[in-house]
Amino acid sequence: MTPSPASATPYEVLGVPATATDDDLRRAYRRLARATHPDLGGSASAFRSLQLAWEQVGTPEARARYDRGRPTQRPGSGTAGPGTVPFTWGPPTPGPHRTDSKPRARVHGHPGGANRERYLSLMREWVGRGVPLDDPYDESLVRSAPPEIRHVLADALSEEATVAVVTELGIGFTVWSDVDAGPEGKLDHIVLGPSGLFAVQSSDWGSEVAVVRGELVGDGIPVDEQPVRDLTRQARAVRKETRVSFTHHLIVVPDDDFGPALEQVGRGRRGTWVLRRSLLPQVLRHGPELGDRTSLSDVFEVRERLQQTVRFV
Repeated sequence: MTPSPASATPYEVLGVPATATDDDLRRAYRRLARATHPDLGGSASAFRSLQLAWEQVGTPEARARYDRGRPTQRPGSGTAGPGTVPFTWGPPTPGPHRTDSKPRARVHGHPGGANRERYLSLMREWVGRGVPLDDPYDESLVRSAPPEIRHVLADALSEEATVAVVTELGIGFTVWSDVDAGPEGKLDHIVLGPSGLFAVQSSDWGSEVAVVRGELVGDGIPVDEQPVRDLTRQARAVRKETRVSFTHHLIVVPDDDFGPALEQVGRGRRGTWVLRRSLLPQVLRHGPELGDRTSLSDVFEVRERLQQTVRFV
């Protein structure tokens, strides 16, 4: 699984700077191990995060590997081997020539493009004017950047991953990405298919999230973000511009970051749903109820109207 740039670094988990000595690391680990151990009243998830952090920087050898950045590896693999390719958070490259004839979904706009531009701008500003930035996606550089910059890159990757999933659903689906939502910013995606019209937000906060009192919360969500309310406002702005109503609102997150897999926020048949990315194909094909399919009889009319009215950021 591709690591998230938004995840806390081992140094952040241990609560020490990246320049800390090995003795400082050991002291921080021992202190937090006592504080987070489940048998001593701590949190199981926090204890697991601490153990993972220690595995990454707990020995001089492991720390040196981490500080250099991820080694060359096969996509989806944790080990290097023959025919490996460099790990990168850079923009996706065209894949090999397709041999199948299956039509893919129509894709309009540039998924992840706005956030990649914002990331590059923030990264250049953070590095400093006049300082060479040979590879803005170098892992050691990304990991050393402030969390707010890493979060922007994580969102770009999440948007690209969502569109990759939709693309494989076939010609019956159309997706518009980075849609202009006026003063509310942008709507990550509009997805149109036989089961409905979906307003979709793709996010990766680098940590577990949960639904609490009608909103999505988590340690990685910035204090100025309200994902459910933000998506509602963005969808409303786009609906006002296009005069097309959405069937559902979806917030798509990495699989490991959401325990329930699929959960509705609030009440009502047409509300906001939070879901793991692996569940997205079923939700788009059959609706969030996964079996109570909502038929959209005027797909062609809706697609034409969106083509004429959607603006991109």
